[in-house]
Amino acid sequence: QVRLAESGGGLVQPGGSLRLSCAVSGSFLGFSRMGWYRQAPGKQRELVADVTYGGQSNYEDSVKGRFTISRDNAKNAVYLQMNSLNAEDTAVYYCNAIQSDRPLWSWGQGTQVTVSP
Repeated sequence: QVRLAESGGGLVQPGGSLRLSCAVSGSFLGFSRMGWYRQAPGKQRELVADVTYGGQSNYEDSVKGRFTISRDNAKNAVYLQMNSLNAEDTAVYYCNAIQSDRPLWSWGQGTQVTVSP
């Protein structure tokens, strides 16, 4: 049973930064492509960043240059550094493995990010 535990969210002012963490238990990341998704109120969940086992990353256009995804394969963990946050980044953030361009595992609880003055 794979368990995903996201943490690091919170309330931050516009322009601020947060670092999200995702701990994976019950499975080795192995060669999995890993991603961070987010779901804003009333919207569908969307993939904002992903990273291959070797560290190659991709970003959704709205977060390019502001977010950085990374992973520590030895620790079975994935991170998302978020800078220059704005109100449109307010959402619940989730991590997951990606297979055939779809999330692989059951979702964790996510971590709430709220950007507000």
